[in-house]
Amino acid sequence: MTKADYDHIVTVIDQWAGGLSRELGHPVFFHEMGEMNRVIEEDGTLIAFLFGFLTPTAPPVGYVHLVGVHPDHRKGGVGRFLYAGFESEARARGATHVKAITTLANEGSQRFHRAIGWDTTEVADYAGPGRPRIVMTRRL
Repeated sequence: MTKADYDHIVTVIDQWAGGLSRELGHPVFFHEMGEMNRVIEEDGTLIAFLFGFLTPTAPPVGYVHLVGVHPDHRKGGVGRFLYAGFESEARARGATHVKAITTLANEGSQRFHRAIGWDTTEVADYAGPGRPRIVMTRRL
């Protein structure tokens, strides 16, 4: 992912995700933690992205922070392709699991992760008191 890719992504996050805050695309996930970020382009146009990193734990966990696929390119395997590449790199770097978090209301994300073989678990107070989240994981 280049800086130009990142700059474009933060302008389209809200459109692509139907209201997802562009704050989730915080620059720390590009500048300091962006080594494993990926983009997919078609004919020079950005159609998908993934912000991900390895946790500093032993063994590391491949953490997917933010993913977006242009609405015109959904259901065509682009998301699966992004995840497969991220999982492969995480495994090569010693990760034994991958993880992502979403809200209870984000049913599309939950369905997608289950479809690609991830487990989903609701965890009460994950994000603080009264703020449950769906924790999604997959063993590599």
